[in-house]
Formats: sequence, structure tokens, C-alpha cells
Amino acid sequence: MATSEEYIEFVCEQINDVGIVRFKKMFGEYMIYVNDKPMLLVCDSTVYVKKLDCIDELMREADRGYPYKGAKEHYILDIEDTDFCKEIVEILEKVTPIPKPKKKPVK
Repeated sequence: MATSEEYIEFVCEQINDVGIVRFKKMFGEYMIYVNDKPMLLVCDSTVYVKKLDCIDELMREADRGYPYKGAKEHYILDIEDTDFCKEIVEILEKVTPIPKPKKKPVK
């Protein structure tokens, strides 16, 4: 079941105090960016966070899952817990680089 735009807007509202939040539709689902850094992957109305050492301790009790076939295991973020979500995103924002622009092929 695909994620609705209304759900994506709700997710963005939950973390809107941590920076400039935007979303982009990708492969029928969504990536949420904070300050132009990819933070959260939302697939089938489930919010996924990449498993990183900096959040392992905080997310040790979180459910885990695979956002799509062939993906690595991710943490599942309880987006209803606003304060916890903001804490996780603030930590991730500090360690996540802005993606480098892709070079266009030379013709």
C-alpha cells in the first residue's frame, strides 16, 4: 500500500522544528530531507531510519524492517513520539552529509 501525501505531510510536521524539512517522491514512496540531507525513508506509511552507530543505543528497542525488497535492515521510527523523533533527527542531521550532485554524462 503506497504512502499518501497526507501521511508524508504529517511526518514532516512531526519534525518541523529541527531544520528545513522537505520531501521528495522516489520510486513511488518518499524520502524526507532535513537541511537538504536525506534523513527518513517512508514506505507503505512506515518511517524508516538507516541503522547507524550514533543512534544504536537510542533505537535498541525499536522495531526493525526492510523498506523495500533488497534493502538493508532499517530501524522503524515511531513518528507519533514527536520528541523522540526530533532527538533522532537532530543526531542524524549532524552526521549525515549533503549528497553530492550527480555529474551529467558527457555526450
